[in-house]
Amino acid sequence: MSAAPTRNVVALGGGHGLAVSLRALRGVTDSLTAIVGVADDGGSSGRLRRELGILPPGDLRMAVAALCADEPSARDWAEVLQFRFPGQGELGGHAVGNVLMAALWERTGDPVAGLAELGSLVGAVGRVLPCSLQPLEIHARIRGHDPGAPEVVAEVQGQVEIATTPGRVERVWLEPPNAHPCEAALEAVGEADAIVLGPGSWFTSLMPHLVLPELGAAVASARGRKIIVLNLDPQEGETWDLSPAEHIEALIAHAPQLRCDVVLADERHVGAKNTRSELADVCQRWGAQLVLSDVAGIGDRHDPHKLARAFDTVLA
Repeated sequence: MSAAPTRNVVALGGGHGLAVSLRALRGVTDSLTAIVGVADDGGSSGRLRRELGILPPGDLRMAVAALCADEPSARDWAEVLQFRFPGQGELGGHAVGNVLMAALWERTGDPVAGLAELGSLVGAVGRVLPCSLQPLEIHARIRGHDPGAPEVVAEVQGQVEIATTPGRVERVWLEPPNAHPCEAALEAVGEADAIVLGPGSWFTSLMPHLVLPELGAAVASARGRKIIVLNLDPQEGETWDLSPAEHIEALIAHAPQLRCDVVLADERHVGAKNTRSELADVCQRWGAQLVLSDVAGIGDRHDPHKLARAFDTVLA
């Protein structure tokens, strides 16, 4: 399988899901842009965000590391970016790449320029952009967030709180409501031959891109082929009880203007025959082609090599 220079691909998401998509997509295109969410409020990212008033760097760092050049020195630097300081001191739990990102942003005064410098350090084979140049906060309406009141709908805020809810997420939105997307991200979406969404945390990594108004509208109106990659299993917390079809229905409810061309799912993780039939029906009504393929790796992670082969097929 060889890279195809004519494929200008944009991948949206965050965390491990986006990272595995990037590792797969770099095998099928030499023009790749990652657009990363900036609503994380937990761990090292949350601490730096609160202390320095910067974008949460963690998911951006992971995307840069996933795009590192296939050379020993670049891979070494990517490992350094991912290294976390041990212990309970002030540096304990911080990833080196997060701290370095904060320094680059302080030096450049520009998140996009700082990301470009970090990418050059690891010889990144694509671009990494934030979805917005200002930190965002996810809000959600959740039914049963309090296990003692399973029918009560509560408003919950914060990515960590929403991602770990024991209830059912009914709606998500972003604050501030007038937040603008990164201009470079809008341009990348408009120029894309293909746009990939997922896998990843459905309501806290994928959906925020679509409910950021200008970015969601740009994705919906983009000429590029749109591909949704379903998760292998429901995520403990925010989607623990959602079927594959309900994942797509939630997407449609949040972005009714969006039409996708392909829904890519692992053939073994779609589940029983009736579950597969339900998913096929939802995709057909949406006007999307359901493609079932072997893309599973170990545990709940996709295999980047298998996923690359699937991407090569649906992008052909």
